Amino acid sequence: MAETAIFFAATGEPPLLRFFNSTFLYVKRNLIAHIFRSLDDAVSHHRICCVVDAAIEKKCDVYARDSSSNDRSFGADENGRHAVFNVLDTMLKDSLERLKMMRENLCLVKIGLTMGYACEFKYAEHTATIRSLCLDSKLVAALWLRRKMVMKGVVPDVFTHNHIVKGLCKIGVLEKADWIVAEMLENGPGPNCATYNTLIKGYCTVNDMDRALSLLSTMSNAGVLPNRVTCSILVRALCEKGLLKGAKRTKRMLQEILKDDDEKDITNLVTSTIFMDNFFKKGAIFQALSLWNEMVQNCTKVDVVAYNVLIHGICKSLQMNLAYGYTCEMYKKGLLPDVFTYNILIGALCKEGKTSEACYTLGVMSSMGIMPNEITYQLVIRGLCFDGEIARAKSLLRSMLNNLIVPKPLIWNLLIDLYGRYDDLRNALSTRNEMLDYGVHPNVFTYNALILAQVKNDNFNCACTLKEEMLSEDIFPNVVTYNLLIGAACNLGRLDFVLQLHDEMVQRGADSF
Repeated sequence: MAETAIFFAATGEPPLLRFFNSTFLYVKRNLIAHIFRSLDDAVSHHRICCVVDAAIEKKCDVYARDSSSNDRSFGADENGRHAVFNVLDTMLKDSLERLKMMRENLCLVKIGLTMGYACEFKYAEHTATIRSLCLDSKLVAALWLRRKMVMKGVVPDVFTHNHIVKGLCKIGVLEKADWIVAEMLENGPGPNCATYNTLIKGYCTVNDMDRALSLLSTMSNAGVLPNRVTCSILVRALCEKGLLKGAKRTKRMLQEILKDDDEKDITNLVTSTIFMDNFFKKGAIFQALSLWNEMVQNCTKVDVVAYNVLIHGICKSLQMNLAYGYTCEMYKKGLLPDVFTYNILIGALCKEGKTSEACYTLGVMSSMGIMPNEITYQLVIRGLCFDGEIARAKSLLRSMLNNLIVPKPLIWNLLIDLYGRYDDLRNALSTRNEMLDYGVHPNVFTYNALILAQVKNDNFNCACTLKEEMLSEDIFPNVVTYNLLIGAACNLGRLDFVLQLHDEMVQRGADSF
């Protein structure tokens, strides 16, 4: 009997021992599960639980073995039963103490990890929020959140600070932007070249060239070297202000500051291109071409952008043969004209009324593998509409849609207006419906073109219905709308309606549009 009791005590078969074991296992497993419920690392959870299980089972086995070896007759009398209870009580207390200690340690680890993750998450979240607020021009909220972070000892990174500086410069609060940069210099993070470029551009925008140039010295003293963007901003601003000598002096100064030869070459190309563009804008074609020849003689590696500026300036002077010559020169030098090059040529041809030649250039462009963009199509379609070639214009619109380019209302309006002027009401309305099918919303110019088409077809009531439709779509008629309707009402002799339309126009303030 004593041996059976010992065996049962060791294996846990008696009801009382089985009850304590099951209670203990329930507490152990649920406590461990609670501790690790909110932790994401399932592998660590499993490993720790296995270690705890093994430790507790080993402890139980040791107690059972010790008990059975110390007193093999504890199950046969009262003392034996007390011994069993003492063993179980000791096992339970010891294990609960171990679990309590483990729980406290794990909670501390969990709190530390959670706080670490929370701090990291809050930092990333707050900096992202600041950047988003700056993009939405909500600078007051962005600066408030930045101040709160700094008060907590957490400083946003330079990327976030650059968003703040850009936002402040965008709304013209340059003093505050300057203060932010000064604070970055004092407390970190140190401003980079993008920070200074943004601030310099801000001062150039408000025509404070003295401050912009002084910032160039400030950034050099702070160990931040200017780049080609800095050079481009300053030289372009000085040229636009007519300070050509100052621009050239700035160019030389930047060339001295820059240490990288490649950076110097690129900066030289950028500044020379800006100077050439400035000459073209002033109509100084001879000076612009002289500068270009100087660049070529100095073996400056010109790029597509420089050629585009050159061709654009020549096209503005209506020297198309010379423009074609430089385009061919691009091919000889291994530079492929891009979509901007062709848009310059097509725009100049359409401006001269050479729409057939513009269409041919568009075909050449496509055959060279350069896909036309919306501007390309808009230039040609507008030129065709001005020449009254509605069929070719509609064909180009179809090509746009086939190339998955959905035009803006302007192109649709050109076609609708041309149909209306040709008294082709059916095609005008079908074009408007197609416009809606492609998700393009009509504007006041669309409705004016449709009203013109209805008026020319003597559909005065339909024209008035279109005006009401405009109002229902929150599109307010302008003075052209009312002039079309008033003119039609006068032709019909409906003077009462003329006065009504005039009063409505004045009441809505359309006469001031």
